[in-house]
Amino acid sequence: MPPRHIAVLGGGLTGLSAAFHLVRRFPTTKLTLLEQKYQLGGWAQSERVEVRDDAGTPYSILLEAGPRTLRPNANSMLELIHLLGLKDSVIRIPKTAPAARRRFLHIPGTKGLTPLPSSIPSVLSSSLRSTFIEAFRNDFFRRGNRPDSDESLDSFMTRRFGESPARLLGSSLVHGIYAADSRLLSVRAAFPSLLDAEDRGNGSVIRGMLRASQKSEHETYDVGDIRALMEYTSVYSFRDGLSTITAALAECLKGHSHVRLQTGISLKSLNINTDGSFELSTSANETIRPTHVVSALPLPKLQAILPSAGSLTLPHLTHNPISSVKVVNFVFPSSTSFHPAGFGYLIPRPEGGYDVPGNPGILGTVFDSCALEAQDSPTSAFTNTLENNARPPIKVTMMLGGPYSRVLSEDVSFDSLLSHLSAHLQRVVPDPLHARMHHHKDCLPTPTPGHLTRMAELKEVLEGGPWQGRLEVIGAGVGGASVGDCVEAGRRVGRAWS
Repeated sequence: MPPRHIAVLGGGLTGLSAAFHLVRRFPTTKLTLLEQKYQLGGWAQSERVEVRDDAGTPYSILLEAGPRTLRPNANSMLELIHLLGLKDSVIRIPKTAPAARRRFLHIPGTKGLTPLPSSIPSVLSSSLRSTFIEAFRNDFFRRGNRPDSDESLDSFMTRRFGESPARLLGSSLVHGIYAADSRLLSVRAAFPSLLDAEDRGNGSVIRGMLRASQKSEHETYDVGDIRALMEYTSVYSFRDGLSTITAALAECLKGHSHVRLQTGISLKSLNINTDGSFELSTSANETIRPTHVVSALPLPKLQAILPSAGSLTLPHLTHNPISSVKVVNFVFPSSTSFHPAGFGYLIPRPEGGYDVPGNPGILGTVFDSCALEAQDSPTSAFTNTLENNARPPIKVTMMLGGPYSRVLSEDVSFDSLLSHLSAHLQRVVPDPLHARMHHHKDCLPTPTPGHLTRMAELKEVLEGGPWQGRLEVIGAGVGGASVGDCVEAGRRVGRAWS
């Protein structure tokens, strides 16, 4: 028998995806979605601002405060694009574009940017040649040495590739995805494909990558012609940013009479009544009694609304650290080209660690205009007066914080960041036309070693006792942190409820 009333806690991408797929799975079931903020969408925050260029022409510039581009390997996202009719909104960046082929590092203690090799021949001419040769030599000729227990990504890369590749390459990768310390991040939870390659290569990750994976797709996704559209695509976004997907999900849900979306509502408590129904107490002094609940809340927030003792306590909700990040959008005049063509650059962990005086904690910088210039255009009144080759202003985004926890409580000035940007690029950076800083507190969980085991134990508790499988806990703190992971988690909820 299907659920009578489902409550979805959290209106970010995971919660909206869960609500959308639950409505498709249970089309007559009452559904209530509760979101503490007044705006749905979570960390997907797209905003248009009007900026005037050197000549005074007003441009509409799309800025992202959260994720900005997606890889086309998440079928759950391709399915949403098809089901929500968003095909015409997609902006695709081909694999041949500079934003796809050219990525950089800024290595602390060096000047300028270091290009990352994009092919085997380019490794030989790279200034990182010795690092890659060290990694190849260590991994290809070293026997299998995997420990019995889970380990950090830094530990994994050190034992397979060496200390220098682990710091320069591994820590940079984790800065860009998790805004975390690679010495804390579980390789099994965050990068299982590396372990799969190690298995295929009988201990060598490189040999394993050269051997084709035997994995097959067990899920069926309704993607229409979207997969064909994404052929030869490196990354993609939407003309109006990542909020396109969350806005479309919310609009679709509003079209169902049995769905109620409540924003600006925080939860005070979650209990189970003697008859087995849930009881949710809200800040609006309302009591909601659903038969089933999906929590897409950050795990510590879920723990905060549960009883502090008794049979309703859940394990491991506060085990993992959570990173906070500052995102800074800059818009510069189009008349000055001051950075190389490419996606952007990441900054590895300094040799001396994160507590470096005078370091503003910059994790990386994205050259947004290289990939997403199509999002920006002159306002309609000026469109016909511009030359065909007129370019919109240049937008750049810097990310800081994460493992540099000290800088999150300090004021960081735009002038300081621009000074560091100039030093990284070894170029004079012009005065910006627009600058904005967003502080995202506790936005990215860091799954530490043993995370998958802990989440399996949490799932086992939820399947028994007073819960009886009627509460599902999903989100970045449980599964992966990518947009595709969050959408997939929402897609899978409620499969055991019919």
